[in-house]
Parts: sequence; C-alpha cells; structure tokens
Amino acid sequence: MKNKKSPVTRLMEYAGGYKWLLILGLALSGVAMILGMAPYVCIWLVVRELVRVSPDWSSAADIAGYGWWAFAFAFGGIIVYFAALMCTHLAAFRTAMNIRKQGIRHLMKAPLGFFDNNASGLLRNRLDGGASETETLLAHNLADIVGTIAMFIAMLVLLFVFDWRMGLACLVAAIISCVAMFSMMGGKNAAIMQEYQESADAISKAGTEYVRGIPVVKVFQQTVYSFKAFKESIENYSAKAEYFTDGICRVPQSVNLTFTEGAFVFVIPVALLLAPSALASGNLAELITNFAFYAAFSAVISTALAKIMFAANGTMLANTALARIDQVMEAPELTVTDHPQVPQDNCVEFVDVSFTYEGADLPALDHVSFLAEPGQTVALVGPSGGGKTTAASLIPRFWDTTEGIVKVGGVDVREINPHVLMDRIAFVFQNNRLFKTSILENVRAARPGAAREEVERALAVSQCEDIIKKLPNGIDTVIGTEGTYLSGGEQQRVALARAVLKAAPIIVLDEATAFADPENEMLIQKALKTLTKNKTVIMIAHRLSAVVGADKILVLDGGKIVQEGIHEELVKEDGLYARMWEDYGKAAQWKISGKGAGADVQ
Repeated sequence: MKNKKSPVTRLMEYAGGYKWLLILGLALSGVAMILGMAPYVCIWLVVRELVRVSPDWSSAADIAGYGWWAFAFAFGGIIVYFAALMCTHLAAFRTAMNIRKQGIRHLMKAPLGFFDNNASGLLRNRLDGGASETETLLAHNLADIVGTIAMFIAMLVLLFVFDWRMGLACLVAAIISCVAMFSMMGGKNAAIMQEYQESADAISKAGTEYVRGIPVVKVFQQTVYSFKAFKESIENYSAKAEYFTDGICRVPQSVNLTFTEGAFVFVIPVALLLAPSALASGNLAELITNFAFYAAFSAVISTALAKIMFAANGTMLANTALARIDQVMEAPELTVTDHPQVPQDNCVEFVDVSFTYEGADLPALDHVSFLAEPGQTVALVGPSGGGKTTAASLIPRFWDTTEGIVKVGGVDVREINPHVLMDRIAFVFQNNRLFKTSILENVRAARPGAAREEVERALAVSQCEDIIKKLPNGIDTVIGTEGTYLSGGEQQRVALARAVLKAAPIIVLDEATAFADPENEMLIQKALKTLTKNKTVIMIAHRLSAVVGADKILVLDGGKIVQEGIHEELVKEDGLYARMWEDYGKAAQWKISGKGAGADVQ
C-alpha cells in the first residue's frame, strides 16, 4: 500500500532520536534568515538620513552606527546559519545511516529467494542511492524552506511597512515566479520525475550485469552494444533526462529566473507614477528613500525564490527517493511464529506441496509429496525446469509453499524458528561464493565461533590439504590478493568445508560437482561421503552416476513426481529415468572425432 505521509514526516520517523537536532537546525535557520534581512533595514535608515540632510551630508547623524549594526546582523546571521547547517547535516547523515541500517535489517528478514528476482545492483541503488538523495533535503533544503518561510514573513512585513505600492510591485514578480516554478514540479511532471528515477535504477542494474559479463564480451569479441539491455537503459535514461530538463524545466525555469532577477523593473514604473504627487506634497525625499530600499530589497526576493525552487526540487527528489526505498522496505518477510516448535528428528517431508513463482502462469511444483527418513539420501533428478531446485529451496524457506506443507522433524517449517531451522540444514550449491578474506574466515562463516583447530579438521575432511599447502600463508591466505585464486573445483571443496564445520544433520546438495574436473570431482565425492554419513541428504544431480547409491530417487518433470524408487528398479521401468540413464550413458561415451567438425558416439 502506498505510503500517504509527506516526505518530511517519513524522514522524521527515520531520524529517530536525531529529529530534535533537525528541529533545532531548522529553528536556527529561520533566525539566521531574519538576521540576514536586518542589514537592509539599516541601509534604508542610512539612505533616509542622507536624504534628510542632503546636500549637507557631513551633518548626517549615526551613519557609522548603522553600518556597524548592519555588519553585526550580517555576521551574526552567518554564524547562526553555520550552526543551523551543522545541526541539519548531522541529522541528515544519521537519518541516511538509519535508512541504510533499517533497509539491511529488513533485507535480512526477506526470504533468500527474493534475491533471485532482485539484482544486487538494483537493491543497492534503491537503498544506498535513495538514502543519499534524502541527505540533500534534510541537510540543505529543509533549512532553506524554513529559513525562506521566515524570510517571507519578514519580507511581507517590510514590503508593506514603507510603501505598500512598491511592495506590491515586488510581490507581483514573486507571485509570477512561484506559479512558473510550481507548474514545473506539480501534476504529471511529478510522475515524469518518477520515471526519470526508475530509469536511473535500470541503468544501475544493467551496468552491474554488464560489468559481471565483461569476460563473455572479451571472449566473443563483442562491444558494449552487444549488451542490448545496457545500451537500451543508457538511451532510455538519456531520453528521460533530456525530456525532463528541456521539455519540462526550460520554459518555467526561464520565466522564473527572468521575473526573480528582474523584480527591480516592476518598482520603476510605480516610482515614476508616484513621483508627481510626491513632488507636489513635498514627500519626494521619502519616495526616493523608499525606492532605494525596494531597489536593494528586490535582490532578497530573488534569493528567497531561488531557495524555494531548489528546496521544492529537493522535496520532489526526496519523495521519489523514498518511493525507491519503499521498494526495499516492502520486500516480503519470512513470517516468524510466536510459539515456535522444535523438530523431533531429522526427517524431511513434503505433504501435497505446490509452489508458483510470482508472475508465473504455471506452478513450479504441483502437489508433490515424499518423505526422507533420518539418515536417508533422497535424490531429485529430472529434466531442467522440472522443479528440483525449487523443491530443495522450500526446505530452508528460501520461499514458502503456495499450497501444502514442508516438514522438518515432523514440524511445519513455518512453525520453526528460522535460526533453528537454518542451524539444522547445511547447503552445498553448484556455484558457491567465497569472500575476499582468508580461507580460515571463509570456512568459519558457517560457524563464526569455531576454533582454528575445528576449521583445520573441516578442511582436512573436505580434501583441501593440497590447496592449503600451495598457498603462501596456508589457511590465513586471503583469496583474490597477490594472484591467489582458486579453481572452480577448489572453491567447491572449500565450500564443502563450511558444510562440514556446520555439522548440520540435514544436507542439501545442489549439483555439488557441476563445475569440477575429474580429479576435483573424485576428491569432492570423497568429502561428500564423509559429510553425508548418518545425515539426511536431499541431493539434486544431473550426473546420474552420483545418485546410483541413493536410498530413494524421485524423478520430477513439469513440477510433478513421475517416478519414484531406487536405481535398479527405475532403470528396468519403461519411463523417464530409464531414458535419462540411457542418454547419460551415451553422453559419457561421446568423443570428438578426428575428421573435422563432426562428433561420433562410440
């Protein structure tokens, strides 16, 4: 649901305990603006005195005193404004920090599947970029808004206190400027600004994906234009920016600047019209004094309106930034039960489970039921898109089921504390990420409190001794520095050490040997044998040789279990598994012929 609160109200909520610092800064800004206007009154008093004694200006009284008062007011305004900006800047930085912290805390509660559909570059731009854009509103724009309001109140008093006719002439210029300014930012233009910000999000996302794909570009000798999404996002952003600045802002901005900078012009005809009557009544000196004041004061109107313009623009930017932040804050959260239950054992059970991805027409899983007893190895096989990874993802609640129940230890996973659930499950994915830190800390990520000796044992069980020996600093070597990199299979073995260290009773293996060469595959299989001993294992594999010894094989196709049994039973049936096994055998015997571009199966 769209948040109806104003940007300022919402930012005050994010500010928390720092909102009083912001309020103090805004109050000081108002005081500073009023102090900044006082020198104009001093100027008027000087002009009045000089006109009064003209032409004998040497007899003018207290001219120097007015000058010192003007200096004191101007200097005091600068000091107070500096203090105001110190307060608003501190509040702005702390508020942006709070937004980032709250956003990260919220994302930590989101199901892991959420990150499959939301790229890291997009989330970062929405949260970090959005928080940065709110800083301008709080640090500068709000102070300018409050200061300008105070200035306008004082200005309205001064405009009409000396000569209301000249004051009204100045005000006409201000009104025309304001109308032009708000026509630029209101109505449908606010929606166009939203589109402009969305195009900035899109270019950030596409840029991140392009950078990650640079190796592909180089291998296939492609240029930046080969990445159609990135190119289109740049063009879309450029078009939106050009339309916003030229199509929307150009004319209103020109009108605004013309009338604010030329407010003095409106005073001249009024002064000329009043001159004959002032001359006849003997008030010409007063007219000249007032004219001098309004001529100088028109510069204040220009400054005030410019600040309002930038402040209004900052408010609109903050509003769109908050809308982008909301897209992060509205990420779905895993529900946590108030009365969590504890699993009784390590079995995994699917009870009539169905699941459909958001926006999909067909279910990824369709009424799937099976039971993995404690200590059993259950393999999920089948063609790509059959639902294997989806089924495994529902066990640790990367997603929650659309229908049916997933149980761990006889308890619905939604009734288990998420931390307890995650402590019971270890994962080995086909593409594991290692952090740019030491091998020790990479493995220790599974259990931060683990002793060094425990990490070393986990690495030994995972067949990593040869990796550690060749590294310059052993397990203290930082990956990715000074040319220290690991192959895909080596990374997989280090990732296996994490699972060993975690010592969870339930293991989920998703193509654990997918990127391994034969030597690494042999070592990984050896490590897996130790890792999965006496554990409940859910195994996803395309290499059917890896599932031959499984206690149960489930064949998934189109989100449904079409076959179930052990290897010996399934190969005898005239079904999908037998055909997959036959194709797997042919693929294993495939070799490139020496006759050219062809290939023979032998």
